[in-house]
Amino acid sequence: MNLKYYPYTIKLKEQFKISVNSRTITPAIMVEVDHNGLIGYGEASLPPYLIEDQSSVISFLNKVDLGSFDDPVNINPMLDYIGNIAEGNNAAKAAVDIAMYDLLGKFLDIPLHKYLGISKRTNIYSSFTIGISDLKKIKHKVDAASEFKFLKVKLGAANDKEIISSIREITDKPLFVDVNQGWIDKYFALDIITWLAEQNVILIEQPMPKEKIEDTRWLVERSPLPIIADEAVQGLSDLEKIKGVYLGVNIKLMKAGGIRQAHQMIKRAKELNLRIMLGCMTETSCAITAASNLSPLVDWVDLDGAELISNDLFNGMKIKNGKIVIPDLPGLGVEKITK
Repeated sequence: MNLKYYPYTIKLKEQFKISVNSRTITPAIMVEVDHNGLIGYGEASLPPYLIEDQSSVISFLNKVDLGSFDDPVNINPMLDYIGNIAEGNNAAKAAVDIAMYDLLGKFLDIPLHKYLGISKRTNIYSSFTIGISDLKKIKHKVDAASEFKFLKVKLGAANDKEIISSIREITDKPLFVDVNQGWIDKYFALDIITWLAEQNVILIEQPMPKEKIEDTRWLVERSPLPIIADEAVQGLSDLEKIKGVYLGVNIKLMKAGGIRQAHQMIKRAKELNLRIMLGCMTETSCAITAASNLSPLVDWVDLDGAELISNDLFNGMKIKNGKIVIPDLPGLGVEKITK
């Protein structure tokens, strides 16, 4: 069983600018695991706010030796081995994990969601992310997201209320609000959340710095909206720490270390009565489709990452009229785009 990988740069779509040079890029490492003519695809997406980068992922992958494994169906020993190579490196581990599950599904000739015992649903909607920008661009992005039922709005700027008010001028769609730890004062946070509760906002994601545990607990106790953790939770063990602080959690494959860990996190979060968002980084349809196989298990879905890039390598999960369409192809459900 052989592991191959190669660097890849994801170009974000500029929907309202013609200049190619103005595009933002996100590095990634693409992984292929081949076994007896079958290939499993995986991905490590590496936005700049992660600790990992292409060099660290390559360094980790150079330590991986799958030569002693010859049965892709017996996946757990392989994933145990990957997990024990080094601490951290969750995006690198996710890349191999995703590829191994893709290979497993192809070997058994079944979609990943069926292998995991997950029944598909036809009423799963993804949000579309509206980043912090000037108000004119924000309105353009809202218009461009007309097929989406939910919008995810980034806040934490000096003009948060103005951003929401400008969006409300053109749509009354339900909003997820992601603050990315941007509010420092708990009284300010409570004041603006109380106002947001009147603006058809459904939830608040990571409003305060993850280190401000007691301030967050104070805020959650008083907030009229559910507050969920993102940066405060990376892996499975972090779920125990947020019980009684947050009401929910955003689980992402790149944070968790892949499909197996994310699936375990979903199960444990349910046991802890935490509500669950399934999120993503800026990813190709490889990792996005991998995550979509878990989407029937969660409360909210934010899997628009591949919608934002201009050089996707795969066909996979689709979003039609805001709804997620999970493929029924073996493995993850992706096909590599050939040029």
